[in-house]
Amino acid sequence: MASISPEDIGGDVNLSKIPVEEVFKTLKCDRKGLSSTEGENRLRTFGPNKLEEKKENNLLKFLGFMWNPLSWVMEMAAIMAIALANGGGRAPDWQDFVGILCNMGAEAEKKVHALIDGYADRGLRSLGVSYQQVPEKSKESAGDPWQFIGLLPLFDPPRHDSAETIRRALHLGVNVKMITGDQLAIGKETGRRLGMGTNMYPSTTLLGDKNTTVNGMHIDELIEKADGFAGVFPEHKYEIVKRLQDRNHICGMTGDGVNDAPALKKADIGIAVDDATDAARSASDIVLTEPGLSVIVSAVLTSRSIFQRMKNYTIYAVSITIRIVLGFLLIALIWKFDFAPFMVLIIAILNDGTIMTISKDRVKPSPTPDSWKLNEIFATGIVLGTYMAIITAVFFYLAHDTDFFTDVFGVNSIKENDRELMAALYLQVSIISQALIFVTRSRSWSFVERPGFLLLFAFFAAQLVATCIAVYADWDFCRIQGIGWAWGGAIWMFSIVTYIPLDVLKFMIRAALRDKATGNNVHNKASLATPSQTAPLLRSTLP
Repeated sequence: MASISPEDIGGDVNLSKIPVEEVFKTLKCDRKGLSSTEGENRLRTFGPNKLEEKKENNLLKFLGFMWNPLSWVMEMAAIMAIALANGGGRAPDWQDFVGILCNMGAEAEKKVHALIDGYADRGLRSLGVSYQQVPEKSKESAGDPWQFIGLLPLFDPPRHDSAETIRRALHLGVNVKMITGDQLAIGKETGRRLGMGTNMYPSTTLLGDKNTTVNGMHIDELIEKADGFAGVFPEHKYEIVKRLQDRNHICGMTGDGVNDAPALKKADIGIAVDDATDAARSASDIVLTEPGLSVIVSAVLTSRSIFQRMKNYTIYAVSITIRIVLGFLLIALIWKFDFAPFMVLIIAILNDGTIMTISKDRVKPSPTPDSWKLNEIFATGIVLGTYMAIITAVFFYLAHDTDFFTDVFGVNSIKENDRELMAALYLQVSIISQALIFVTRSRSWSFVERPGFLLLFAFFAAQLVATCIAVYADWDFCRIQGIGWAWGGAIWMFSIVTYIPLDVLKFMIRAALRDKATGNNVHNKASLATPSQTAPLLRSTLP
């Protein structure tokens, strides 16, 4: 391209009067670059580079080189050695020179450590910079001693989403502990910025047996209450996980390096973060493929949702078993009425179709770490199952021995017709049995928490089939005869009214078990408390 001087431009160009859109349009080019003509046109339009050239001042450059604390140490040592020289023009003793140099070096070392501590208090790491002269100019040469130049403060900020992730984890009852190899001051400052607490200790506190006390606490209790540890080594990480597990915690561990592998393997849930080494990945249970830890919170919520579905089904299974056995037992013993086994089979088949949709149900995860509370599961199942069995017995009594349904709903009496009683009893058992799943799946009122579409569809589809069987069926082999839509509507109304107390019973059971658990905790605190320390409640390290 032909060269163009500023004189060829014809004066300065007032760039402020050129529209921005026109500038970008003119500067645009394709992948092949610019031709000579295009380059000349742009120079005529915009002019040559008008940025100021960098100029170096040799005097300032020399003063900057001299502004070196250790250089001053050497110079001051030389001056003082000359001042202390022997009289008569004799050279100074080398012992004086070395002693002065060592004293000045110790003072500089104190200043360096003070700077490092100051950086650490602000969450900054320190990188020491030094140089070495190699006279032989060979990498195998020993060279001169290293000369310290200064410190470089390094700021390694947490990810932008780390604070929010930790906040969500703490809100879910997950006790997050930071285990770092940095200084204690850096760990505390990082913990403060992340909102996870500053109750941290150096790794030296982990040394010792279980009976060793630090700040009035045993080592295991200290690990449980601490927000983190600083200056740790791989064996410390392993020891922390082991001692938390010994105190019945479910412990998770995140890591990315080879030194994290033992702790990742020991943890109940080892999580290798993105870009982790092969050793860390092989020792982990979960490998993250994207940066950040927010996916861990999602995993916590997902796992709790799965656990909640399993718990809902377990309570339902216990309740329905007691309900079927006890309900039909009461009817057989009191009224000598045998419920047809084929109808029990139909109830089971329709129930199975509805129960399978629980795996896709919308559930609300537990706000705190949950566990298999067998006392709650069996207590809820027994009480709800017994209540439904009694309701079935009451329904049969009203239909078999009284004119309640005739008087209230205006339907015909079926007291003397066992085949119609079979159809009515089947429909009542089918409706209330499947409706129970809406009670066990919810933590509050069952009609407030919206169930999944599949569960709702399966329930109404199954009950539509059950209602049609009760209304139209006329099967001699199972002694059943249709009762008509009037009786079907009356049974639905009866089932809806008797369904409402199920939620009340659920709340009463939880309140009773909660009061009992609170009383046990108070008793444990009173028995384990000391004048200076109260026994803490166990907290889950990961759900």
